Amino acid sequence: MAMLLPFFDTCKASLLSLLGLQIILTLVFFFLVVIEHVYNLGNATQKQALLVELYSPELQLFKDMVTVKETRLVDIISKLKLQKSSVIRHMTSVLQPILEKGILDHSIVHRAILEYLTIADKTSAADIIQQLSGLDLVRMIHTNDGSRLGILCIKHGSAKERKKIIKGMKSHVQKIAHDKFGSMVLVCIFSVVDDTKLVSKIIIRELESNLKELLLQQSGQRLILQLLHPNSTRYLTPNDITSLGLSIPSLSNKATPSPYLLLCTLFISELNDGEAVEEEKKDEGDGVDTSILLNEGGKKDSYKRRQELLVNSGLAEKLIDACCEMAGDLLRSKTGKDVIYEVVTGGADGILHPTLDEKLNMLYEAIASLASEAKVDEQKEEHLLEQFHSSRTLRKLVLDCPEFASTLWEKALKGKIADWVKGHSSKVVKAFLETSNSTVKELAKKELQPFVKNGDLSVE
Repeated sequence: MAMLLPFFDTCKASLLSLLGLQIILTLVFFFLVVIEHVYNLGNATQKQALLVELYSPELQLFKDMVTVKETRLVDIISKLKLQKSSVIRHMTSVLQPILEKGILDHSIVHRAILEYLTIADKTSAADIIQQLSGLDLVRMIHTNDGSRLGILCIKHGSAKERKKIIKGMKSHVQKIAHDKFGSMVLVCIFSVVDDTKLVSKIIIRELESNLKELLLQQSGQRLILQLLHPNSTRYLTPNDITSLGLSIPSLSNKATPSPYLLLCTLFISELNDGEAVEEEKKDEGDGVDTSILLNEGGKKDSYKRRQELLVNSGLAEKLIDACCEMAGDLLRSKTGKDVIYEVVTGGADGILHPTLDEKLNMLYEAIASLASEAKVDEQKEEHLLEQFHSSRTLRKLVLDCPEFASTLWEKALKGKIADWVKGHSSKVVKAFLETSNSTVKELAKKELQPFVKNGDLSVE
């Protein structure tokens, strides 16, 4: 029995030590929950005051000298002439235990890590990415700053780290896809990750399982639009573009990295709070292609990557089938109309042609069939040619897709123009006078001329 006493003493000490550690972790977690609540309720000045406490002990003495204008850590260091190495050491001592214990659910932690990466050296930044790459990252990407951390991990992570991140998303893809911020990490994966087999196996397969719901949900349809028309300002908000354009200065491939490289300068669009482009502007003209700016990190040709993820994976075929089945709902939807427009036109660079031309013809027929339905005074839903969103989308399709214009004219409008020369439908009718399909244009011009002459249809 005496021989066992040292063993019991050791177990007792270990147990007390374990209990002590558990108590400390519980207190730390509780403390962070309280701070998170205060942080989320605070204004810009109050949030900055809380963050400053994490940056450096010296800032606790000079925090009154920091104004709201110095929102970035690099600006604070510059204004107060702090030693960057000292700030890095302090922040490392604060953040490292948090990372090691996986206490990563809070937005104040996300912002602190993001700011740390603006000043971290190459080794320290790479170490942060390595620690975040995996299942823990899934818990972080529900906030704006957490999503941006996810994007940085994808852009600057190694092939092994990207693989861990994607595998960590398994069975969580649907939830991430429907999240405003989480979906942007998936958008980044589609733009950067070269292992399209892995992305197809885990992410594309899970998206396919609930594709119809995805197409009518704003965050979800953003993923499909990224494959159809990547990095378009027509579909991505200023905040989205900012997030996708971020880089870590010390890890950036660009020739002259600076503390303000993208990670800081592009934060300026936060002033827009991610507001969407006005509806009318969105309907007119193409969005700016920002691919060169946003695709840092991938080596594969972007068109080839898109083709493998969208066409070769079978997603595009299922997407067209869903559009055929949901054509009316998508055309009438404020967000769904963008998806069906891109599908009908074949996507940027004609990504769906010629592989899926036969399927696309079926979609043209499905839309034209709905548009050919008779005009009824009392009906549950507005006619496609008269509803606000669908009429504008059909107009754009007539202008931008000659094959669709021919199908719509022959099946829905030829000989029936008199019913559609007034209201929203007149926009669709007039578009046939501008379509690039010369044959249909001449046919329409001949049939529309009498209505123009007697003033029923204005072409101004």
